[in-house]
Amino acid sequence: MSNAIPAAPARLLSLDVFRGLTVMGMVVVNNPGDWGHIYPPLEHAEWHGCTPTDLVFPFFLFIVGVSLAYALAGPKQRHEPQGPVLRQVLRRAAVLFGLGLLLSLYPRFDFSVVRVMGVLQRIALVYLGCSVSYLKTSWRTQVILLISLLIGYAALLQLVPVPGVGPANLAPATNLGAWLDRAAFTEAHLWKQSRTWDPEGLLGTLPALSTGLLGGLAAQWLRRAATPATKVRGLLAAGVLCALLGLLWNTWFPINKALWTSSYVLFTGGLALLVLAALYWLCDVRDYRRWAALVVPFGVNAIAVFVGSALLSRTFGLFKLPLPGGGVGGLKEWLYSWGIVPFFSDPRQASLAGAVVCLLVWWAVLSLLYRRQWVWKA
Repeated sequence: MSNAIPAAPARLLSLDVFRGLTVMGMVVVNNPGDWGHIYPPLEHAEWHGCTPTDLVFPFFLFIVGVSLAYALAGPKQRHEPQGPVLRQVLRRAAVLFGLGLLLSLYPRFDFSVVRVMGVLQRIALVYLGCSVSYLKTSWRTQVILLISLLIGYAALLQLVPVPGVGPANLAPATNLGAWLDRAAFTEAHLWKQSRTWDPEGLLGTLPALSTGLLGGLAAQWLRRAATPATKVRGLLAAGVLCALLGLLWNTWFPINKALWTSSYVLFTGGLALLVLAALYWLCDVRDYRRWAALVVPFGVNAIAVFVGSALLSRTFGLFKLPLPGGGVGGLKEWLYSWGIVPFFSDPRQASLAGAVVCLLVWWAVLSLLYRRQWVWKA
């Protein structure tokens, strides 16, 4: 391998592959055949802890940070007026937030109980905050901001008394973040599975910003004038350090996705750095690209598959059909009951098969869109 220092690439294949793998994981996690018999690794941790499923969302936010640093690098380096760029960033964030609200409203459009926050809403806020930070500050300031958010959030959750409840705590319905969500939105506009707290609530968006900042810092490291081997070593070292710090912090501030704890940010961010390092070495340095063609269609149309799968699932639920075991269910349940369940004795394996079938259907659709170069960008 040459010792020459290459110019920073305009686009990373490894980033599209990483995004594609993450979106594929999201499709499998969000579309089990039977929500009552989820294949164990595809379940979220009950509260504290981390399963493979709990890696999907932070990986995506990390990728958001990497992507925006590449997308905004040109205007920042050319010292162009930032007004037009910031307006574009704000427009995209508003579109993402609006799509999240649409998914919350569809198909009933009952504004009295619409969930205000959600996955796309958090992505929108992280994208907005990290974009402004990238454009307005140096990488050193971003490191200070990241550390300050993690320490400040830990202090808020573990030291500040909860109004009307008592001492600071990390319980689902009585922590400071849950109190803030109820105060800001009322219970009718929170996550419908609880109505007392929201896993994508307001306060938890602060440490989620740190996940995006970590991705942005990784991108700036990759854009440095350095040899590929140096870049990979740096990502690997940072990944191991972050993951170990997250595990250490877990002893007194537990790893928890719903709370998006500081230890969770470091642990999942460390793993994301390691994955990015491996994919960068394979795809962009060693040029192993053929296998990536199976994954990239998910990466370039990530928002389309997220929104499309949610809308289709809820649309199928509008069609009520008789199920083999009695009762009625939506079109998706009907297809699953007739087409997959009879071939499996273990309901968890049948549920996994249902998720894999959904993934294959989306792969066929997205591959067609990719070949025709149809890309939906928010």
